[in-house]
Amino acid sequence: MFRKFLSLEAIAPLFLLLLPSLSAGQDAKSQLGAEIARLQQRLQAEPITDADVQLLRQDLQSVKNQVITDTMSFNEKEAAAFWPVYKEYAAAQHSIADKRLAVITDYVQSLDKMDDAKARDLTHRMFAVEDETQALRKQYAARFEKALGAKRAAKFYQVDNRLTEMVDLQIAAEVPLIP
Repeated sequence: MFRKFLSLEAIAPLFLLLLPSLSAGQDAKSQLGAEIARLQQRLQAEPITDADVQLLRQDLQSVKNQVITDTMSFNEKEAAAFWPVYKEYAAAQHSIADKRLAVITDYVQSLDKMDDAKARDLTHRMFAVEDETQALRKQYAARFEKALGAKRAAKFYQVDNRLTEMVDLQIAAEVPLIP
């Protein structure tokens, strides 16, 4: 089962990776650190549930929003233009993430009995998810440029890409290779 490989304990270090990026006060960092410790303790007693995954996503989105805010240092006009567009973008990202999670879950469930047909299917499904992710970025580029200007939109995409890569790296580290 997927939960065997993807646990709160495995994902919690992602939050620690994000902490140095936060320029918020020590209070925000200590609150997040306390939440990670609480989740790690709970994991020792209980397996991860779908509700845990949902809470983790909400926490991750909150941290992403804070990193974006701190890194971008929006003025009032930029913030008013950016956040409504980003909210739609993030919702579309979550939809794609659901598809990615379905592929990974199917992969982990098929790991011990993987044949060529299943491997091909999973590979092509993951290609489709990656294509959809790139298409989403392109789809929103003009809207982010309108909200922020080309240079600031490019900076946002750098920040968004780094955050995405950090999540991807953590997931990749937890999902085993085909035997």
